[in-house]
Amino acid sequence: MNKRCVIAASMTLGAFGLTSELHANVLHETMRIEHTTVEYEVVLPDNYDAQRSYPTILGFGGGPQTMDIVERMVERTFRDEAEKRGYIVVVPAAPEGRLFFEEGARIFPAFLQQILSAYKVEGGKLLVAGPSNGGISAFYVASLYPRYFFSITAFPGFLPDPTRAQIDAIAGMCIHMFVGQFDELGFNTPMQQEAQVFRRRGLALTFSVENGQPHRLATLTGAGAARLFDLFDRDRQGCTRP
Repeated sequence: MNKRCVIAASMTLGAFGLTSELHANVLHETMRIEHTTVEYEVVLPDNYDAQRSYPTILGFGGGPQTMDIVERMVERTFRDEAEKRGYIVVVPAAPEGRLFFEEGARIFPAFLQQILSAYKVEGGKLLVAGPSNGGISAFYVASLYPRYFFSITAFPGFLPDPTRAQIDAIAGMCIHMFVGQFDELGFNTPMQQEAQVFRRRGLALTFSVENGQPHRLATLTGAGAARLFDLFDRDRQGCTRP
């Protein structure tokens, strides 16, 4: 983790089984769900006030979804814009190495319920977002527990082998899909095909092929992350439908 603050504070949120290590605006936390310990990071906005509600993003990392990946993604994609625009961002690492679109999904919905209890989440729902395996996880978890989410952003990512019930579950959400023109992992075809299905079903979808980009989209990190947060800002006002 980027430890920019030399003074660290620890606290326990006993009612929820949470422990936190504070570094400036980033919390490194753990949560106990039954017999599983979940590590995650929380980004808090500048001048955070626990009595106020904030738009809140649930992020998922790519690849093996380890804590190292979580920390790097928070720094590259989420932290700066969240702090400036007034967002909370929560990004868990895969528990015991189990990906979130596989056995790692067992921590939900308990994880979501405890986040909603620990923080004042605007509207009582989250935006969910992530790249690669994180984008797949975003779609998968939102399709299982749609009442907790109002938008899905995958950069890249898709809903694997979607059923009619899963598509119906996400039909009321704002959906954003990004993929690199030269995606070397083959995400282009399933994402293009799924986008066609979503459009036929009337879902509120934006789809972007990022020119010249490989699987890892540099266009949405660093300063480019503002594009994602522009979408998040818009989603909070409601989805634009075809």
